[in-house]
Amino acid sequence: MSTFSENARKAETAMREVFPATPLQRNDHLSARYGADIWLKREDLTPVRSYKIRGAFNAMRKVLAKRPDQELFVCASAGNHAQGVAFNCRHFGKRGVIFMPVTTPQQKIDKTRIFGGDAVEIRLIGDYFDVTLAEAQAYSADVGAHFLSPFDDEDVIEGQATVAVEMLRDLPKAPDMVVLPVGGGGVSSGVLSYLQAESPETETRFVEPAGGANLTAAIEAGQPISLNAVDTFVDGAAVARIGEATFAVLKSVPPAHILVAPEDRICTTILEMLNVEGIVLEPAGALTVDVLPTLADQIKGKTVVCITSGGNFDFERLPEVKERAQRYSGVKKYFILRMPQRPGALKDFLNMLGPDDDIARFEYLKKSARNFGSVLIGIETSDAKNFEALTTKLVEAGFTYRDITNDETLAEFVI
Repeated sequence: MSTFSENARKAETAMREVFPATPLQRNDHLSARYGADIWLKREDLTPVRSYKIRGAFNAMRKVLAKRPDQELFVCASAGNHAQGVAFNCRHFGKRGVIFMPVTTPQQKIDKTRIFGGDAVEIRLIGDYFDVTLAEAQAYSADVGAHFLSPFDDEDVIEGQATVAVEMLRDLPKAPDMVVLPVGGGGVSSGVLSYLQAESPETETRFVEPAGGANLTAAIEAGQPISLNAVDTFVDGAAVARIGEATFAVLKSVPPAHILVAPEDRICTTILEMLNVEGIVLEPAGALTVDVLPTLADQIKGKTVVCITSGGNFDFERLPEVKERAQRYSGVKKYFILRMPQRPGALKDFLNMLGPDDDIARFEYLKKSARNFGSVLIGIETSDAKNFEALTTKLVEAGFTYRDITNDETLAEFVI
């Protein structure tokens, strides 16, 4: 019987009929910053702009090798797996029904339609992926289709492992560390399995979004469990429950090797990679780069590979990403200011602003008293330290204010 590594190499050879190997690129910017030899495995450059094309191809290839007459395939996806399945349905000449959450970015829905053409039907169901998944599985059972899991399938895991096959082949030497994103666990379990067999000296680190830390929860519980709530911002990795098959591989990962990335901090990484490197990454695709500051002491002088897992970024989300990044970095704040209702009060406030302070929002909320009015004000500046000077001036001038930048409840309604 063939080993996992042998099967992964066969899968990698087979998928060359569909798309070329993705680039493994040394990143000078990140390497200089961290004093390390940092490489990016550019899965954002596959035909569907994510690694998901690999698992979908391998699973469909193996099903059709056993059952050439299988005509219908079904999947559930937040976007990237959907595109991979759509692409491969057209490649193999088979029909697909693709279930996607209603909250899926429009860019991913449109690209799925483009890749699948007449071969696929898209159904938008559920606000969260796990609802979508249940609907897709029920439909698949009802019509006798083959369900293509986005991650919890041995053939999918094997297909995602081809990332590691290419990586080890292309590097001059085995990397000291590989940083892997975690959503459902497909690529992380596949790459880990291959590295354990072919490069056991290579260390691994795993990154999941703070709003979907299902591996952390599963490790603590000793088994996959469903999170009570999931933040869907990192849609490519916003999974409430890690897969059974993937957890079987990942359950031995030391908790200290699992890092959690805050969604707002990921926004700063997306903008940096776009502005400095011209690399477009979706939130899930930026996970591994985002944790490099946390790993700085561990990677100095070492060869490190970060898997940039996807680049399906809807640029309509850019204002939100910029907003969240500015708030995380401390260069944008929102205040509710109690403004005296007297001539010159507004001018007094404006004179307190520094040369790099800019008003991004100004709105009277209500008149809370005869002599005072409440104002919602948003201020952008060049350096977070500038706010110290501003708030000091406000206090000295007798202005009452409340910083609501990080008040999630208030921010949701008034910002």
